[in-house]
Amino acid sequence: MLAGFTLLLLVLLGLGLPVAFSLGMGGVAGMLAFMGGDGALAQLPIIGYKSLDDFVLTAVPMYILMSQILLTGKVGNNLFELANKWLRHLPGGLGIATVMACAIFAAITGSSVACAVTIGAIAIPEMLSRGYDRAIVLGCVAAGGTLGILIPPSIPMILYGAITDESIGKLFMSGVVPGAMLTAMFMAIVVYRSRNLEREAAATWEERVDALRKTFWGLLLPIIVVGGIYTGVFTPTEAAGIGTVYSLFITFCVYKTLSFKDLPGILNDTIKTTCMIFAIMIGASLFGFVLTILDAPQQLTSYVVSLEANRWLIFVAINILLLFLGCILESVSIIFITLPILFPLIVQLGFDPIWFNVVMLLNLELALITPPVGMNLFVLQGISPDSKMTQIIKGVIPFGAAMALEILILCFFPQLATWLPNVVK
Repeated sequence: MLAGFTLLLLVLLGLGLPVAFSLGMGGVAGMLAFMGGDGALAQLPIIGYKSLDDFVLTAVPMYILMSQILLTGKVGNNLFELANKWLRHLPGGLGIATVMACAIFAAITGSSVACAVTIGAIAIPEMLSRGYDRAIVLGCVAAGGTLGILIPPSIPMILYGAITDESIGKLFMSGVVPGAMLTAMFMAIVVYRSRNLEREAAATWEERVDALRKTFWGLLLPIIVVGGIYTGVFTPTEAAGIGTVYSLFITFCVYKTLSFKDLPGILNDTIKTTCMIFAIMIGASLFGFVLTILDAPQQLTSYVVSLEANRWLIFVAINILLLFLGCILESVSIIFITLPILFPLIVQLGFDPIWFNVVMLLNLELALITPPVGMNLFVLQGISPDSKMTQIIKGVIPFGAAMALEILILCFFPQLATWLPNVVK
């Protein structure tokens, strides 16, 4: 029965049906088979309501709204200018500035696509005009954009916490050190690939201070949001609301890059993205209900444990599964499809769930730059129409290798993900 419903889901996805409806139709088919028409119809609204009846989830539309406000308000332009003024004199300075701007913007918005669009639109023409290889330029921006789901605040971390009941604050803290490490690794790749380029003249201290002054209000946002969560001043959900109000304040009153005529478009984009995520959640809950009837998570866990295989071999198999799914699905879908099944197995095998959160997000970062459905690849082709997809894929290969290396490092040193949550606790 489990194999049959899994096959049904794959067929629906293969036919091109959106993930939310594929999951939902698979779930409804299972409910009809096990409960009959009356029972299924009675349960459908209850399951759909309960899947979204979680206070933590109110943070999702707020973080998306904050991201859209900052994107439309062109806050990323100032961030790139700040990084450029302070870092351009280094080897591969403009590339380093691009990665740094991506990391800062990721810490502000938590959105990989918004990060790639905002920084890429500014950085790509600037880097190409200074003789940087097109492949490394595209790879730098595509990979830098993925930092949006690892460096807190992160929407996938919120979804992970909603599914597993883990502390959102701990999950946020677990991404800080790995996120900083991955940013440094990306910078090292850019420096090595751009070592033969002529260095640019350093900006004067007056120019640096002026860039810092212009960006000061934007830099305060991650300090307020993340710092407030870490110090216990407010919850992650409250932080989302405070961050949104602060974003409106700086874009309307300080930078004056936003006007009331921009609000309908911002709200429209926020609603579309939020509805997409919540529709997947409802579909995943319906399909998960059928899996619960079939006792699939418990059976899988019992079967794997009975194999008495080395837990690290099972962990490698899980990573291969996530990478495979990343080639055909986007990150939110992968979380809702796999996590309810994998999480009990991870706990049973003795892996730290906070640590696994970082490992899973690194796999999802790889999914964002993995063909054929790597979202950041298509985003870059949209903002750089002169670039071929083969050039973009060639450019992201070394950065993808860096992500795989970080997963390996985390296996040997899990404290990199768990140290900060334990300290701040």
